[in-house]
Amino acid sequence: MPKTLYDKLWNEHHITTLNSGESLLYIDRHYLHEVTSPQAFEGLAKKHLVPWRLNANIATPDHNVPTERGGAFNMESIEDEISKIQVVELDKNCNRFGIKQFDITSENQGIVHVIGPELGYTLPGMTIVCGDSHTSTHGAFGCLAMGIGTSEVEHVLATQSLKVSKLKNMHVRFDGKPQTGVTSKDIVLYLIGKIGTAGGNGHAIEFSGSYIESISMEARMTICNMAIEAGAKVGLIAPDATTIDYVRKHSDLDSNLLEQAEAHWDTLKTDQMAVFNKEIIIDISSIKSQVTWGTSPEMVVDFDGNIPDPELVSEDKKKNIQLAKQYMGIEADEKLTDLKFDKVFIGSCTNSRIEDLREAASIVEGKQVADTIIEAIVVPGSGMVKLQAEAEGLDKIFEDAGFVWRDPGCSMCLGMNPDQLKPYERCASTSNRNFEGRQGNLGRTHLMSPMMAALTAINGTVSNPS
Repeated sequence: MPKTLYDKLWNEHHITTLNSGESLLYIDRHYLHEVTSPQAFEGLAKKHLVPWRLNANIATPDHNVPTERGGAFNMESIEDEISKIQVVELDKNCNRFGIKQFDITSENQGIVHVIGPELGYTLPGMTIVCGDSHTSTHGAFGCLAMGIGTSEVEHVLATQSLKVSKLKNMHVRFDGKPQTGVTSKDIVLYLIGKIGTAGGNGHAIEFSGSYIESISMEARMTICNMAIEAGAKVGLIAPDATTIDYVRKHSDLDSNLLEQAEAHWDTLKTDQMAVFNKEIIIDISSIKSQVTWGTSPEMVVDFDGNIPDPELVSEDKKKNIQLAKQYMGIEADEKLTDLKFDKVFIGSCTNSRIEDLREAASIVEGKQVADTIIEAIVVPGSGMVKLQAEAEGLDKIFEDAGFVWRDPGCSMCLGMNPDQLKPYERCASTSNRNFEGRQGNLGRTHLMSPMMAALTAINGTVSNPS
């Protein structure tokens, strides 16, 4: 029977079907960070267990780490006590159990979904899990990658397997050539706006089409990263020449093993006659740059579009729109282009790779951050990205324009570290979620691409990226 890519990955890693109807899957790679691992390690210790396969686990602190560290910084320098405890405990647990960690002082420390691929730990065909919902990022390599909970982190550490139910298959095909200034972030936000944050519930989304074939691995990772915001558990893209070129550059596999692996990776594609439970085809050529206006990623419109009027929508949507506009401080007839911004954040596991920083730098070079912007920060996704950006002079371009250049971490994507919005501050953000309070108590978040965020920093408002 013809199979989808998801079906093939599932079958290759399926161990057994349990009495509950769930299945046990073998897990190839397990990424760990400081937030969802302490209780898991504690559970191992109480049960007198050890990790089943040490070299399958890779750890780094990212959520809680301050992004203004300097050369002499260490874990004990973290001011917030809870954050410090979590980072210290990750270090203790990795040392205790012998797990490889890129700690806060390592030049390879960074956001877990950035360092995994760039250090060659993410390889096509793998099953990958992490106690973080945006593990779907690694699906860009043709992996079955998904976020798990803390109890599941413990289970994977102890058994190298995961109890999970099989998902349905969904196919999203992006065809066409994007307009000037339109990026992968805009394309995936457009999709979320069309199908909603529940559109992919219970599904693994496979992305394909001429647009996908034309873009880089960094852009593909952005799309798979935000499959979660479309409601899916998994987002994935079949490996191709672009994938192989990236892996050759970043992996330390020897040439003989790599040649064997590539022969297998070539089979990791959906069969021609395979059937999906849902299929969506989108012509991207007419899509404009997208910006969220409300408190959910599905509340998104064209950068120059009208914010929905609650009086012009169905009753079931009216209340949500009213509440969102009230929280976001948006008046009845305002457009996105009318809003004045206070802060700009370029970073997160969605948009903090070297390609993202290059795009933003190309916009701000030779310009100045608007006087109305209180602060604009750029947070590289990893130590490697930071070093590469500095070698290319991107840090100087940002600093000359008035941006603050930071150290790697999740930063202002979420309010778990010092980089937070104050109440009612409006932020142009390249992150993935705009929920109430996500970036700080009563903070107002607008999701957009690095290019649009850079423009917003320069102009103080949303403007035309072309």
